[in-house]
Amino acid sequence: MVDQGPRRWTRRIGVFDLETTGIDVTEDRIVTAYVGLLDERGAVIHDEHWLADPGIEIPEGATAVHGITTEHARAEGRPAAEVVAEVTHALRTLLSAGIPVVAYNAAYDFSLLKYEGERHGIATIDSPAPVIDPLVIDKTCDRYRKGKRTLDVVAAHYSVPLESAHEASADAIAAGRVALAIAERFAETLPEDVQELHTRQIGWAREQAESLTEYFIRIGRLEPTEVLDGSWPVRA
Repeated sequence: MVDQGPRRWTRRIGVFDLETTGIDVTEDRIVTAYVGLLDERGAVIHDEHWLADPGIEIPEGATAVHGITTEHARAEGRPAAEVVAEVTHALRTLLSAGIPVVAYNAAYDFSLLKYEGERHGIATIDSPAPVIDPLVIDKTCDRYRKGKRTLDVVAAHYSVPLESAHEASADAIAAGRVALAIAERFAETLPEDVQELHTRQIGWAREQAESLTEYFIRIGRLEPTEVLDGSWPVRA
């Protein structure tokens, strides 16, 4: 008999994270990448790591975050085009099998990967699905909770250990475990079907960007004509 349990998507989840040269998805480059597979308990059952030579200088500010210097990346990293192709292939394999991929603030990682693919002439994943973004879901399910929503803060809120923050594998695995914790805590709220959950996140991300735009205009951080991009899981 086929098990039709309500949390089918949590039985196997992919996890994905990038550490990069900066925060501009169109211009910055991949430095390290991680794609893994977790079981329903959050245990790692498969993983792949990459260190790339991004082909540009890694700013000191970025090195301060993830610890990778330009010299180390040039000496030990693989050509960026190879890394981008392999990361894209690993994600495409998971998604093609219907395995949801968890990425915290997914629009950043998937967008930057897309632009890297275009830069190196690699076929990109323009509409990845199904994707699970714990940031978007947490902000929806627990909208009025005060405090920051950075991965370390949210992981602590859901009692998920996060060691070596801003290291691609640590961040990806923690994000996956946060997703599992959210799925359990809000089981009565979230849709059972992963495709439906993916679709709902598109709307939630748009609403969150609209709300943040209004707030930033109100406090003077944005001009009245400016709008934050709420496209998800790839920015327009």
